[in-house]
Amino acid sequence: MQIRRKNFLALSGVAASATLLAACGGDATDGGGTTGGGSNASDGGGASDGGGETAEGVPARGNADLVIWADELKAKSLQEPAKAWAEGQGITVEVQTVANDLQTNYVTANQAGNGPDIVLGAHDWIGNLVQNGAIAPVQLPGDAADKVAPIGLQAVTYDGQTYGVPYAVETLTLYANNALTDVPEPGTIEELIEAAKAGGAEVTLSLPVGEQGDAYHMQPLYTSAGGYLFGTDAEGNQDPSDLGVGKEGSIAAAEKIGALGADQVLRTSITGDNAISLFTDGKAAYLISGPWALGDINTAGIDFTMSAVPGFEGMEPAKPFAGVNAFYVASNGENQGFAQTFVGEVASNAEIAEQMFQSNNLPPVNLELQEKLVGEFPDMVKIAEFAEQAEPMPSIPQMAAIWGPLGQAQANIVGGADPASTMQAAGEEIAGQIG
Repeated sequence: MQIRRKNFLALSGVAASATLLAACGGDATDGGGTTGGGSNASDGGGASDGGGETAEGVPARGNADLVIWADELKAKSLQEPAKAWAEGQGITVEVQTVANDLQTNYVTANQAGNGPDIVLGAHDWIGNLVQNGAIAPVQLPGDAADKVAPIGLQAVTYDGQTYGVPYAVETLTLYANNALTDVPEPGTIEELIEAAKAGGAEVTLSLPVGEQGDAYHMQPLYTSAGGYLFGTDAEGNQDPSDLGVGKEGSIAAAEKIGALGADQVLRTSITGDNAISLFTDGKAAYLISGPWALGDINTAGIDFTMSAVPGFEGMEPAKPFAGVNAFYVASNGENQGFAQTFVGEVASNAEIAEQMFQSNNLPPVNLELQEKLVGEFPDMVKIAEFAEQAEPMPSIPQMAAIWGPLGQAQANIVGGADPASTMQAAGEEIAGQIG
């Protein structure tokens, strides 16, 4: 199964919206006893790995000493390494699949005291999980900075506390079809456009826009031209009161995005459904996508080059989002001691992450594992390295208000709408949702 980031975005935005209500003290439910409407940041699905199920389709805890929840792919990859670790500790472990609404169901189960001891999820869950009191801080080993890539440590830090143990990262990269361009690693967007036109490509750049926009994939261009989402306070924490959408930098970005739309470099006809296939079918000279595109690209036999997403000439570097997968310790888990020991093991050495990688290839944040994999999986290691130049996706709950309005504004601007007024209207809509 190929991971499609568009699915992650469509689902995680709903999850964040629903759990934001919970964080603010609301009682939104979907009628099934869970906080309403959310989903987890995964493409997983499937039955629980034993222990029975509750009426809501969530696995019952069972009698294991250590219980871990994850989506289908991560649960499958964790089964054997978790079992081996538990046997060495003289305890039992059960890794359970939560097929749908992992974050929402986890928060509900933890509040009820019948959830797992550990949950695996995206780093941008942290703000909501902390506001719901759903996770406990973790203590990383003193040499963590020597073992874990900086982007991983940055992503799991919230309000000065470390709340997770990172093990994998993803970000956007630029793929070049070497048959359609003589510039496989363009230094700027302008150089990319010139090279694609010189090569006669039908599509210059395959970047998902669609009729409703895709703020995730547009983020590198938005940031290069001066746009930002949230500012930071004196301690470096994300500040929802400092909203960048609608301000001067975002308008400058909108003007650049509009110009690319007028030149047909960006098109609303390119969506999450066809962006990768335009590249693998030999129609697009360049593609902006993530590690989930590699399977299709390799299957198609495309001679390609990967490089960091370039920015606009004379402007800021492009800053795509980085998404980090992490282990979290449940605040109300039955066995926090076992949970803290297990996540400490993940942080201390590469063995568990390496075993997980064998069945679920995700770019690792463990530096030792990167060195081990660079020969056989150079593309995965490259993406991990590109992530160091990215920015962690904001983990504050207010991020849920960004996706729809900003994406729609960008799509409208690509389609010819006035950049300034459209971006200002999006900023007002987002500010109204944040309150």
